[in-house]
Amino acid sequence: MTLGIRMKQWGFCSCAALVLAAVAGCHSYHVETTVENRTGAAIQLLEVDYPSASFGADSLKANEVFHYRIQLRGSGPIKVQYASMGEQQKTTQIEGPSLSEGQQGSLEIILLPGGKADFRSHVTP
Repeated sequence: MTLGIRMKQWGFCSCAALVLAAVAGCHSYHVETTVENRTGAAIQLLEVDYPSASFGADSLKANEVFHYRIQLRGSGPIKVQYASMGEQQKTTQIEGPSLSEGQQGSLEIILLPGGKADFRSHVTP
C-alpha cells in the first residue's frame, strides 16, 4: 500500500471516530437566554444569576437585546438585578422562575417599566 492511500484511510477513520463520538457521546444541555430592555430607558450593571453561575452586561440601551447561552448546574430561581440610569439611580431586583440541571431550550427575560419583568420560559426537562 502506498503512503498516500494509508494517509487517506487514516484520515477517514479519524473523521469517522470523531463523528461517532459526537453522536454517541455526551449531550450538552443549554438554555438560550435573551434579555430585552423595554423599560423605556437605558440601564446599567445588568446581572442575571442562575443556578451555579451568572452573566451580565455593563449597560443596555432602551430596546436593546442581549443574548447569552447558559448551562445549568443545580436548581434554583433566575434572579435579575440592574441599575436605572438618570437622575434617580435605583437598583431593581426581580426573581423569576426556577430552573433545573438538565433542562434545555430558551428563556426570554423582558425588562418592563416600574421594576417589573416578564419571564417566558420554553425549557424541557
